[in-house]
Amino acid sequence: MKMSIRKIAALAVLLSSATAAFAAGYPEKPVRIVVPYAPGGAVDVVARKVAQKLSEQTGQTFYVENKPGGTGLIGTQSVARSAPDGYTLLAIDNTYSVLPYVFKSLPWDHAKAFTPITVSMFAPVVLAVNAESQFKDLGTLLGQARANPGKLTYGSGGAGSAPHFAGEAFALAANVKLTHIPYKGAGDAMTGLMSNQIDALLVSTPSAGAQIKAGKIRALAVSGSKRLSALPSVPTFGEAGLKDFSVVNWNGLAAPAGTPEPIVQKLYAEMTKVLQAPDFKEFLASLSAEPGGNEPKAFAALIREETARWEAVSKNAAIEKQ
Repeated sequence: MKMSIRKIAALAVLLSSATAAFAAGYPEKPVRIVVPYAPGGAVDVVARKVAQKLSEQTGQTFYVENKPGGTGLIGTQSVARSAPDGYTLLAIDNTYSVLPYVFKSLPWDHAKAFTPITVSMFAPVVLAVNAESQFKDLGTLLGQARANPGKLTYGSGGAGSAPHFAGEAFALAANVKLTHIPYKGAGDAMTGLMSNQIDALLVSTPSAGAQIKAGKIRALAVSGSKRLSALPSVPTFGEAGLKDFSVVNWNGLAAPAGTPEPIVQKLYAEMTKVLQAPDFKEFLASLSAEPGGNEPKAFAALIREETARWEAVSKNAAIEKQ
Protein backbone atom coordinates (compact mmCIF):
# COMPACT_ATOMS: atom_id res chain seq x y z
CA MET A 1 0.00 0.00 0.00
CA LYS A 2 1.21 3.47 -0.79
CA MET A 3 1.75 5.67 2.22
CA SER A 4 -0.08 8.97 2.00
CA ILE A 5 1.86 12.22 1.87
CA ARG A 6 0.35 13.18 5.21
CA LYS A 7 1.58 9.97 6.84
CA ILE A 8 5.04 10.38 5.32
CA ALA A 9 5.22 13.92 6.66
CA ALA A 10 4.08 12.78 10.09
CA LEU A 11 6.70 10.02 10.10
CA ALA A 12 9.41 12.49 9.11
CA VAL A 13 8.44 14.79 11.97
CA LEU A 14 8.43 11.84 14.36
CA LEU A 15 11.89 10.71 13.25
CA SER A 16 13.23 14.26 13.44
CA SER A 17 11.86 14.64 16.95
CA ALA A 18 13.37 11.32 17.99
CA THR A 19 16.77 12.32 16.59
CA ALA A 20 16.64 15.69 18.34
CA ALA A 21 15.69 14.02 21.61
CA PHE A 22 18.58 11.58 21.18
CA ALA A 23 20.99 14.44 20.54
CA ALA A 24 19.70 16.36 23.57
CA GLY A 25 21.01 13.61 25.83
CA TYR A 26 24.29 13.23 23.95
CA PRO A 27 26.80 12.16 25.08
CA GLU A 28 25.53 9.41 27.35
CA LYS A 29 28.74 7.35 27.29
CA PRO A 30 32.47 7.92 26.67
CA VAL A 31 33.42 9.40 23.30
CA ARG A 32 36.53 8.16 21.53
CA ILE A 33 38.68 10.55 19.48
CA VAL A 34 40.93 8.57 17.14
CA VAL A 35 44.29 10.16 16.37
CA PRO A 36 45.65 8.34 13.30
CA TYR A 37 49.26 9.00 14.31
CA ALA A 38 51.69 8.08 17.06
CA PRO A 39 51.57 10.03 20.34
CA GLY A 40 53.55 13.24 20.68
CA GLY A 41 52.80 15.08 17.44
CA ALA A 42 50.82 18.30 17.15
CA VAL A 43 47.56 16.54 16.21
CA ASP A 44 47.86 14.29 19.26
CA VAL A 45 48.75 17.10 21.66
CA VAL A 46 45.86 19.30 20.55
CA ALA A 47 43.37 16.41 20.48
CA ARG A 48 44.21 15.54 24.08
CA LYS A 49 43.61 19.11 25.21
CA VAL A 50 40.32 19.18 23.27
CA ALA A 51 39.28 15.89 24.88
CA GLN A 52 40.04 17.29 28.32
CA LYS A 53 37.98 20.42 27.71
CA LEU A 54 35.03 18.52 26.21
CA SER A 55 35.05 16.17 29.21
CA GLU A 56 34.94 19.14 31.58
CA GLN A 57 32.12 20.82 29.68
CA THR A 58 29.85 17.84 29.10
CA GLY A 59 30.51 15.82 32.26
CA GLN A 60 31.15 12.79 30.04
CA THR A 61 34.51 11.29 29.16
CA PHE A 62 36.16 12.17 25.85
CA TYR A 63 39.41 10.28 25.35
CA VAL A 64 42.12 9.90 22.71
CA GLU A 65 43.06 6.60 21.10
CA ASN A 66 46.15 6.52 18.89
CA LYS A 67 45.94 4.33 15.79
CA PRO A 68 49.11 5.10 13.79
CA GLY A 69 50.17 3.59 10.49
CA GLY A 70 49.91 4.06 6.76
CA THR A 71 50.21 7.86 6.82
CA GLY A 72 47.04 8.01 8.89
CA LEU A 73 45.26 5.43 6.73
CA ILE A 74 44.67 2.83 9.47
CA GLY A 75 43.14 5.13 12.04
CA THR A 76 41.13 7.10 9.50
CA GLN A 77 39.69 3.92 8.00
CA SER A 78 38.64 2.67 11.44
CA VAL A 79 36.59 5.84 12.01
CA ALA A 80 35.08 5.73 8.51
CA ARG A 81 33.78 2.24 9.35
CA SER A 82 32.48 3.22 12.80
CA ALA A 83 28.84 3.73 13.66
CA PRO A 84 27.72 7.29 12.84
CA ASP A 85 26.40 7.91 16.34
CA GLY A 86 28.79 10.57 17.63
CA TYR A 87 30.75 8.22 19.87
CA THR A 88 33.74 7.81 17.55
CA LEU A 89 35.37 10.93 16.14
CA LEU A 90 38.45 11.54 14.00
CA ALA A 91 41.21 14.00 14.82
CA ILE A 92 41.56 15.12 11.21
CA ASP A 93 44.35 17.30 9.89
CA ASN A 94 45.79 18.61 6.64
CA THR A 95 47.33 15.19 5.93
CA TYR A 96 43.81 14.06 5.01
CA SER A 97 43.84 16.42 2.04
CA VAL A 98 46.94 14.78 0.54
CA LEU A 99 45.85 11.14 0.88
CA PRO A 100 44.37 10.93 -2.66
CA TYR A 101 47.87 11.67 -3.98
CA VAL A 102 49.59 9.16 -1.70
CA PHE A 103 47.52 6.06 -2.40
CA LYS A 104 46.27 4.63 -5.68
CA SER A 105 42.94 3.97 -4.00
CA LEU A 106 41.41 4.64 -0.59
CA PRO A 107 39.16 2.21 1.33
CA TRP A 108 36.59 4.98 1.77
CA ASP A 109 35.12 7.83 -0.29
CA HIS A 110 37.51 10.70 0.38
CA ALA A 111 34.91 13.36 -0.41
CA LYS A 112 31.95 11.79 1.40
CA ALA A 113 33.15 9.51 4.21
CA PHE A 114 33.24 12.17 6.93
CA THR A 115 31.22 15.06 8.27
CA PRO A 116 33.67 17.78 9.37
CA ILE A 117 32.78 19.43 12.69
CA THR A 118 35.24 22.28 13.11
CA VAL A 119 38.90 23.30 12.98
CA SER A 120 40.61 23.16 16.38
CA MET A 121 43.67 25.17 15.39
CA PHE A 122 45.67 26.77 12.63
CA ALA A 123 49.44 26.74 13.00
CA PRO A 124 52.29 28.09 10.86
CA VAL A 125 55.13 25.82 9.83
CA VAL A 126 58.78 26.56 10.48
CA LEU A 127 61.85 25.49 8.58
CA ALA A 128 64.16 24.27 11.32
CA VAL A 129 67.76 23.06 11.44
CA ASN A 130 69.91 21.66 14.21
CA ALA A 131 71.10 24.28 16.69
CA GLU A 132 74.70 23.57 15.63
CA SER A 133 73.95 23.65 11.91
CA GLN A 134 76.11 25.72 9.57
CA PHE A 135 72.93 27.32 8.22
CA LYS A 136 72.16 30.53 10.07
CA ASP A 137 69.52 31.82 7.66
CA LEU A 138 67.31 30.67 4.80
CA GLY A 139 69.47 32.27 2.11
CA THR A 140 72.54 30.30 3.17
CA LEU A 141 70.63 27.01 3.14
CA LEU A 142 69.13 27.69 -0.30
CA GLY A 143 72.53 28.71 -1.66
CA GLN A 144 74.01 25.40 -0.53
CA ALA A 145 71.03 23.47 -1.92
CA ARG A 146 71.36 25.10 -5.34
CA ALA A 147 75.09 24.50 -5.45
CA ASN A 148 74.66 20.84 -4.49
CA PRO A 149 71.37 19.50 -5.90
CA GLY A 150 70.01 16.58 -3.88
CA LYS A 151 72.72 16.70 -1.24
CA LEU A 152 70.73 18.42 1.50
CA THR A 153 68.14 16.32 3.28
CA TYR A 154 64.86 17.08 4.97
CA GLY A 155 62.79 14.79 7.15
CA SER A 156 59.12 14.09 7.71
CA GLY A 157 56.88 11.82 9.74
CA GLY A 158 56.53 9.48 6.78
CA ALA A 159 56.26 9.25 3.00
CA GLY A 160 53.09 11.01 1.91
CA SER A 161 52.64 12.87 5.19
CA ALA A 162 51.72 16.55 5.30
CA PRO A 163 55.31 17.55 6.18
CA HIS A 164 56.50 15.52 3.16
CA PHE A 165 54.19 17.48 0.87
CA ALA A 166 55.17 20.72 2.62
CA GLY A 167 58.81 19.88 1.96
CA GLU A 168 58.09 19.28 -1.71
CA ALA A 169 56.12 22.53 -1.91
CA PHE A 170 59.07 24.32 -0.33
CA ALA A 171 61.54 22.78 -2.80
CA LEU A 172 59.32 23.76 -5.73
CA ALA A 173 58.88 27.32 -4.49
CA ALA A 174 62.62 27.67 -3.93
CA ASN A 175 63.56 25.86 -7.16
CA VAL A 176 65.92 23.48 -5.36
CA LYS A 177 66.30 19.71 -5.19
CA LEU A 178 66.29 18.17 -1.71
CA THR A 179 66.37 14.54 -0.60
CA HIS A 180 63.45 13.37 1.51
CA ILE A 181 64.14 11.17 4.55
CA PRO A 182 60.91 9.61 5.90
CA TYR A 183 60.59 8.58 9.55
CA LYS A 184 57.93 6.55 11.34
CA GLY A 185 56.42 9.63 12.98
CA ALA A 186 56.80 13.32 13.66
CA GLY A 187 58.59 12.64 16.95
CA ASP A 188 61.16 10.44 15.24
CA ALA A 189 61.75 13.10 12.58
CA MET A 190 62.39 15.69 15.28
CA THR A 191 64.83 13.29 16.96
CA GLY A 192 66.54 12.88 13.59
CA LEU A 193 66.99 16.64 13.30
CA MET A 194 68.34 17.03 16.82
CA SER A 195 70.80 14.17 16.27
CA ASN A 196 72.03 15.63 12.94
CA GLN A 197 70.68 12.74 10.84
CA ILE A 198 68.99 15.26 8.53
CA ASP A 199 69.74 18.84 7.52
CA ALA A 200 66.29 20.37 7.91
CA LEU A 201 62.72 19.79 8.94
CA LEU A 202 59.50 21.59 7.99
CA VAL A 203 57.29 21.24 11.02
CA SER A 204 54.32 22.92 12.64
CA THR A 205 54.98 25.36 15.45
CA PRO A 206 53.24 23.15 18.07
CA SER A 207 55.68 20.36 17.26
CA ALA A 208 58.76 22.59 17.21
CA GLY A 209 58.15 25.30 19.79
CA ALA A 210 59.55 23.52 22.85
CA GLN A 211 62.71 22.41 21.04
CA ILE A 212 63.29 25.91 19.66
CA LYS A 213 62.89 27.47 23.10
CA ALA A 214 65.22 24.84 24.57
CA GLY A 215 67.88 25.80 22.03
CA LYS A 216 68.04 22.33 20.48
CA ILE A 217 66.96 23.44 17.02
CA ARG A 218 67.04 26.76 15.14
CA ALA A 219 64.14 28.19 13.13
CA LEU A 220 65.17 29.85 9.86
CA ALA A 221 61.74 30.97 8.63
CA VAL A 222 58.06 30.73 9.52
CA SER A 223 54.99 30.64 7.27
CA GLY A 224 52.25 33.24 7.45
CA SER A 225 51.99 36.96 6.79
CA LYS A 226 53.62 38.13 10.01
CA ARG A 227 56.25 37.08 12.51
CA LEU A 228 55.22 35.11 15.57
CA SER A 229 55.22 36.90 18.90
CA ALA A 230 56.85 33.79 20.40
CA LEU A 231 59.62 33.89 17.74
CA PRO A 232 60.08 37.59 16.98
CA SER A 233 63.59 37.15 15.55
CA VAL A 234 62.49 34.53 13.00
CA PRO A 235 61.51 36.06 9.63
CA THR A 236 58.58 34.94 7.55
CA PHE A 237 59.38 33.05 4.36
CA GLY A 238 58.36 36.18 2.46
CA GLU A 239 60.77 38.35 4.44
CA ALA A 240 63.51 35.76 3.89
CA GLY A 241 63.02 35.93 0.12
CA LEU A 242 60.61 33.07 -0.55
CA LYS A 243 57.24 34.73 -1.13
CA ASP A 244 55.61 31.81 -2.94
CA PHE A 245 55.67 29.43 0.04
CA SER A 246 52.60 29.71 2.27
CA VAL A 247 51.72 26.44 3.99
CA VAL A 248 49.68 26.55 7.20
CA ASN A 249 48.81 23.42 9.19
CA TRP A 250 45.36 22.80 10.60
CA ASN A 251 43.60 20.08 12.55
CA GLY A 252 40.13 19.55 13.93
CA LEU A 253 37.37 17.02 14.48
CA ALA A 254 35.25 15.04 12.05
CA ALA A 255 32.56 12.39 12.44
CA PRO A 256 31.62 9.46 10.21
CA ALA A 257 29.23 10.39 7.41
CA GLY A 258 25.63 9.91 8.43
CA THR A 259 26.09 11.23 11.95
CA PRO A 260 22.79 12.95 12.84
CA GLU A 261 22.88 16.68 12.21
CA PRO A 262 21.72 17.54 15.77
CA ILE A 263 24.74 15.67 17.16
CA VAL A 264 27.09 17.40 14.71
CA GLN A 265 25.67 20.76 15.73
CA LYS A 266 25.95 19.91 19.42
CA LEU A 267 29.59 18.94 18.98
CA TYR A 268 30.20 22.15 17.05
CA ALA A 269 28.58 24.17 19.84
CA GLU A 270 30.73 22.43 22.47
CA MET A 271 33.85 22.98 20.38
CA THR A 272 32.99 26.66 20.05
CA LYS A 273 33.01 26.87 23.84
CA VAL A 274 36.35 25.07 23.94
CA LEU A 275 37.92 27.44 21.44
CA GLN A 276 36.66 30.50 23.29
CA ALA A 277 37.89 29.33 26.70
CA PRO A 278 40.76 31.52 27.98
CA ASP A 279 42.86 28.53 29.08
CA PHE A 280 42.52 26.90 25.66
CA LYS A 281 43.52 30.13 23.94
CA GLU A 282 46.56 30.32 26.23
CA PHE A 283 47.35 26.71 25.39
CA LEU A 284 47.31 27.42 21.64
CA ALA A 285 49.28 30.62 22.11
CA SER A 286 51.99 28.60 23.87
CA LEU A 287 52.18 26.53 20.67
CA SER A 288 52.26 29.64 18.45
CA ALA A 289 48.90 28.52 17.04
CA GLU A 290 45.49 30.15 16.69
CA PRO A 291 41.99 28.73 17.34
CA GLY A 292 39.88 27.66 14.38
CA GLY A 293 36.11 27.56 14.82
CA ASN A 294 34.99 27.12 11.20
CA GLU A 295 31.37 25.99 10.89
CA PRO A 296 30.94 22.41 9.59
CA LYS A 297 30.16 23.51 6.01
CA ALA A 298 33.05 25.96 5.97
CA PHE A 299 35.39 23.25 7.28
CA ALA A 300 34.21 20.90 4.53
CA ALA A 301 34.96 23.61 1.98
CA LEU A 302 38.46 24.09 3.43
CA ILE A 303 39.19 20.37 3.03
CA ARG A 304 38.03 20.46 -0.60
CA GLU A 305 40.19 23.51 -1.33
CA GLU A 306 43.26 22.00 0.32
CA THR A 307 42.78 18.72 -1.54
CA ALA A 308 42.69 20.54 -4.88
CA ARG A 309 45.75 22.61 -3.92
CA TRP A 310 48.01 19.62 -3.24
CA GLU A 311 47.29 17.97 -6.57
CA ALA A 312 49.67 20.36 -8.32
CA VAL A 313 52.44 19.69 -5.78
CA SER A 314 51.98 15.95 -6.20
CA LYS A 315 52.31 16.17 -9.98
CA ASN A 316 55.24 18.56 -10.02
CA ALA A 317 57.16 16.60 -7.41
CA ALA A 318 56.31 13.28 -9.09
CA ILE A 319 55.23 11.73 -5.77
CA GLU A 320 54.58 8.10 -6.59
CA LYS A 321 51.34 6.67 -5.26
CA GLN A 322 51.54 3.58 -3.09
